Order: sequence, then structure tokens, then C-alpha cells
Amino acid sequence: MYELIAQATQLIGDKGLAALGAGLGLGFVVIGAAKGIGHIGGNACESTARQPEASGKIFLAMLISAALIEGFTFFAIIQCAALGGFLEKAVG
Repeated sequence: MYELIAQATQLIGDKGLAALGAGLGLGFVVIGAAKGIGHIGGNACESTARQPEASGKIFLAMLISAALIEGFTFFAIIQCAALGGFLEKAVG
């Protein structure tokens, strides 16, 4: 197993593995954000169905939470893109 990893490292190099890590990190960030926003939306619908008179407060809390998750997601995407650009300059 370790021999296979050593051979792959020689083929890709240090910068390639870092770029692979940046790409994987970007994918995990997007998946996590989608899962979080999905949970927020589902729970907000369930809460509104149980207590319709509080729908305004529930919607406002849902909107603020989703905006915070999206803000963090965009920040993480920018960081991954910056890392990818840094690696491209370092290799080339």
C-alpha cells in the first residue's frame, strides 16, 4: 500500500497532491453547505406546519442561518481558488 502511495507521489509531485487536497476540500465544503441548508429548510417547513402563527419568526431565523452558511461557503470557495492559483504560479 505504501509503495503505491510513494509511486503516486513521484508521478504527481508535491504541488499536485496539494492541488488534489484543495479540490477535495472544495467539494467537502459545498457538500456540507448543501446539507446544512437542506436541514435548515426542512426543519423550518416542519416548524411552520406545527406552529403556523410563528412562521414569520421561523422564516427570519431560517434566512439568517442560510445567509451565514452561504457566506462561509463563498469564503471557503475563494480560499480554495486562491490556493489553486498559488499552486499554479509555484509550478509554472
